[in-house]
Amino acid sequence: MALDVPYRSIPDMFYRRVAATPNGQAFAVPDPGDTGLIWHTWGQIGERATAMAAGLRELGVGLEDRVAILANTRLEWVLIDLAINCAGGATTTVYPTTEPEDASYIVANSGSKVLVAENPRQALKIAGVDTSVTHVVLMDGPADAGATPPQITLAELEERGAAALRQNPKLIEDVVESIGPDHVATLIYTSGTTGRPKGVVLLHGAWAWEGVAQESLGIFEATDMQYLWLPLSHAFGKTLLCGIVHVGVPTYIDGRVDKLVDMLSVVRPTLMCAAPRIFEKVYNKTVTTALEGGSAKAKIFGWAVATGKRKVALEQAGKPVGALLKAQYALAEKLVFSKLQSRLGGRLRVLVSGSAPLAPDIAEFFAAANLPILEGYGLTESSAANFVNRVGHLKIGTVGRPLGDLECRIDADGEVLLRGKPVMRGYHDMPKETAEAFTEDGFLRTGDIGELDAEGYLRITDRKKDLVKTSGGKYIAPSAIEGQFKAVCPYTSQAIVVGQARNFVTMLITLDEDSIMGWASGPLAGKSYAEVCAAPQTHELIEGYIKELNGKLNRWETIKKFSILPRDLSIEAGEITPSMKIKRRSVETNFKDQIEKMYEGSLAQI
Repeated sequence: MALDVPYRSIPDMFYRRVAATPNGQAFAVPDPGDTGLIWHTWGQIGERATAMAAGLRELGVGLEDRVAILANTRLEWVLIDLAINCAGGATTTVYPTTEPEDASYIVANSGSKVLVAENPRQALKIAGVDTSVTHVVLMDGPADAGATPPQITLAELEERGAAALRQNPKLIEDVVESIGPDHVATLIYTSGTTGRPKGVVLLHGAWAWEGVAQESLGIFEATDMQYLWLPLSHAFGKTLLCGIVHVGVPTYIDGRVDKLVDMLSVVRPTLMCAAPRIFEKVYNKTVTTALEGGSAKAKIFGWAVATGKRKVALEQAGKPVGALLKAQYALAEKLVFSKLQSRLGGRLRVLVSGSAPLAPDIAEFFAAANLPILEGYGLTESSAANFVNRVGHLKIGTVGRPLGDLECRIDADGEVLLRGKPVMRGYHDMPKETAEAFTEDGFLRTGDIGELDAEGYLRITDRKKDLVKTSGGKYIAPSAIEGQFKAVCPYTSQAIVVGQARNFVTMLITLDEDSIMGWASGPLAGKSYAEVCAAPQTHELIEGYIKELNGKLNRWETIKKFSILPRDLSIEAGEITPSMKIKRRSVETNFKDQIEKMYEGSLAQI
């Protein structure tokens, strides 16, 4: 049954929200001391976004003209993004961590007319580069009057727009009327794990569909309090904004990831979406704290987790939880899980994971702690939200069922294919790549390998291009093994399986600095992080977890050797994308020596 989408565009959806709940809480920001929240109503957001939209029109932004945003997640990001769409323009997103070469490429390739930069330092990323930018708008910092292109502040843009609206109050209203579902709303560049980023062209109709499709999931409710810290440069962030606008979810917005744990107790959210890395960090901190608390506390913690997992296993199997186990679980929650819940604000109703695979063992741990994570799945090319587990209907190890009327089928080689309203029009100025991305009957080739069960739940087993084939002809799914290891070893930051055309499988490992340094404060006190990573005691510690992992794997998948890297992977070294996806080729190139050392004389080792 076709999903009924009552909106023509994002601005149509936005202004209907403003009209419906003008005095309702829309977005909150931290107060100057990080001790409370400052709220902005939908009416205030509507007024400011409209003024900024009029300001953009004064700068010459017209229908489908690109405007690039190069900034961290913050209220101003939301305001200018809405303003760009309300002015008829299309938002081009650039991660603030993007290096100048790629940032300038995206701005130039998109043909952006205006760049909205967080500060002068970010604006410098396009300095001296030939682009279509006619004006730079700065969120923070003074504008350089002599700069080329000319600069103005965001406050000045808003003031210019307010003046234009006094002359023509219907300026933006008339523009909004001209925007339809087939007009371009965003140009979001893929992370580029295998080369230059590709600009994904997404339409207003796709994002309006996303807003409506999210309403029936039980995830977004108008009575919720959402903590939004995700990068808004990512499609995951954009799709959440559409759900927020359609449903009217009060949302605290703060992209300072280093403040996330501290602010949870202030915000006390009921809803939070995150990438798996955040849940892995919480898991690592919880487990290592328990292990360092002494044998008695460790035993209580282990008993509580085992009790919770028994309860989860019965629930997943659709079987009743007996009175004795219920009583045991109540005690486990009181002694252990309530403390974790409290550290996360004490009110969380929904956790959602997306953008990368979530290890099933970590999902089981959170479910055992009565903090179930609803894993979802989607691509930038299909507006980010395509599948998700529902509240009360979680099936661990899957990414849930499809949203709305999205069509899915599994190709003969196991590739997941998607068709529907949220799918992209194509790649910007790349007709060959666009044609290759679709089947003859219009299904998007996701590049992911998966399977659908009888209830329509999708299980992703790996990336099609990431499958490793050993010299013995066996296929290995790296992400599944890596996810299992992260769940087994609470000291892990990143794990990268290596084995393509090799006669056995190895692994590169980076260690979570906070967790491993906490452990090292005993046996390796005074050593630096790099020294701890290289220490024989650390190798022995991690070797124990490798043995535990191997006990869960098929013989041909087992890790024969591993190498602990002296540092974590980084965006700057080109090893991970801004959305925390591993760039395997870059990692294998950068750490070629470590890999070759693991395979020295390997042909003689059978």
